[in-house]
Amino acid sequence: MPPSTTTIEPLIFREALGHYASGITVITSHFENEPVGFTCQSFYSVSMNPPLVSFSVMCSSASYPRIRQAGRFAVNILSDEQAGISNQFARKGTQKWQGIDWQTSPLGNPVISGCLHWLDCEIHAEYAAGDHMIVIGEVKALNLQEAVATQPLLYFKGQYCNLEVHEGA
Repeated sequence: MPPSTTTIEPLIFREALGHYASGITVITSHFENEPVGFTCQSFYSVSMNPPLVSFSVMCSSASYPRIRQAGRFAVNILSDEQAGISNQFARKGTQKWQGIDWQTSPLGNPVISGCLHWLDCEIHAEYAAGDHMIVIGEVKALNLQEAVATQPLLYFKGQYCNLEVHEGA
């Protein structure tokens, strides 16, 4: 079968993908005595045995090269009360950690206080994919936090939204 010659307009492609609701995470690590991190909505489970997860990051990311050098990362799954944290870590620059309360995970990664839970991972593999890198991590530790909120932070159609839970569903 010959390759498709159809060109997909990037803005239309982005709008179409925006109709898929996703949870929001902050990927964090610690490198050269400094915490590093970025907001990520392209996160998913890969395997139960061994326990593997994956996220995608733009090749132009300033944060990911430091995470790669550290060889490890934490996935902080944000609660619906942490939209401000999501916005803060989505910015470029060095002020991402200003005012952020965090602790250190067993692997030495920053764990953001109040997140629903976190996964502590070592980098298992990387794959180039267009303008992104697909990163697979092996989960070495995890913790369900005692968060005040019990709902995840979701993103849908370009904005944060709430998960409405119906009893009996």
